[in-house]
Amino acid sequence: MIELGGRNIVVDTGPDFRCQMLRERVTRLDAVLFTHSHKDHVAGLDDVRAFNRQQGGAISIYGTADVHEALKREFYYAFTAQKYPGVPQLELHEITSARFSLFGTDIVPVEVMHYMMPVLGFRIGGFTYITDAKTVSPGELEKVKGSRIVVINALQREPHISHLTLDEAIVLAGRIGAEQTYFT
Repeated sequence: MIELGGRNIVVDTGPDFRCQMLRERVTRLDAVLFTHSHKDHVAGLDDVRAFNRQQGGAISIYGTADVHEALKREFYYAFTAQKYPGVPQLELHEITSARFSLFGTDIVPVEVMHYMMPVLGFRIGGFTYITDAKTVSPGELEKVKGSRIVVINALQREPHISHLTLDEAIVLAGRIGAEQTYFT
């Protein structure tokens, strides 16, 4: 979760999204940025309905066209013409790898590859979050350079087809040169 001027943005809604929000006592959610459509990144979306009820409106959802297609399949009941009372209220905003503005702040998508699947990381000011990456092109790496804080996935020590290993993540972190790097 990222706080921007009193607004709360969450990157992905994993299966434990509800537990995370309760644990951190989050009382407001203004937007969700999706990195990609894999189940471990979208499964908790249904639980935004508590925020819908509390805030009295839809939650802004930012993702690529592929992510939106997956959400419409997985959470079809939130997108039907006649909605059942209490279903999640979602306002979809399609993004690409182009910069966009959210609550007066530039969001810079960083496209990485999760084996053969494009995944978006996000740079917000001096903070960059990258998940489920195996490779990052030189052009996309330039978008990250200058970040003060970087979060990068490092799945395991053994080679993996679609995730950075710890050693690969350490090398990538060195190329970025952030003041602080966190491995997940």
